[in-house]
Amino acid sequence: MRHNKKFNHLSRTASHRNAMLSNMACSLIKHKRISTTTAKAKALKMYVEPILTKSKTDSTHSRRVVFSMLRNKEAVTELFRDIAVKIANRPGGYTRILRTGTRLGDAAEMCIIELVDYNENMLKEKEAKKSTRTRRSRKTAAPTAEQPVEEVQVAEAPVEEAPKATEQPAEETPKAADEEAKAE
Repeated sequence: MRHNKKFNHLSRTASHRNAMLSNMACSLIKHKRISTTTAKAKALKMYVEPILTKSKTDSTHSRRVVFSMLRNKEAVTELFRDIAVKIANRPGGYTRILRTGTRLGDAAEMCIIELVDYNENMLKEKEAKKSTRTRRSRKTAAPTAEQPVEEVQVAEAPVEEAPKATEQPAEETPKAADEEAKAE
C-alpha cells in the first residue's frame, strides 16, 4: 500500500529520479533559472527548497548534507557563498514556477522555475511600483465654473540691451584691391 506517499515518481526508478533531481538542482543553482516540464518543476521545488534552507547555516555538517544531495562541489560552493547570503532573511518560498505553455512535440505543459531573489526584471518593477505609488488621485484638477482660475503675476525682467558693435573699417576684398591697383 502507498499510504502517505505523496511525491511524484515521474515514471522513473528511485535512483534515476534522484540523479535527475540532483542534476536539475545543480543547474538551478548555477543558472538561477531553468526551463522544464511542470511536473518536474514541482518535484524539483520539493527537492531544492530544503537544500536552500539548509544552506542558510554555514557549517561543516550542513555543507556535507547538501553535498550528499547535490554531488557537485561547484554548486555547493556557489550555494553557500552567493545564494545563502541573498536568501538569509527569507523565511521560505525560494523558488517560483512560471508557466510558459505547451511543448510542440508532445504538448507537455512547460514552465520556468527560478530563484525568487535573482529575477532582476521583477525586482526592478517592484522598486518602481513602490516609488510611484500614492493615495492621491492621478487626475489633474481642472478648474470648474465654481472655482475661479487664479491669475498668475509674471514678474517682468528688465531687458538687457546687446552691446553696440563699434564700427571698424571692413577689410578690403580682393576685388576692391584689384580696382585700386588698376587706378594707380
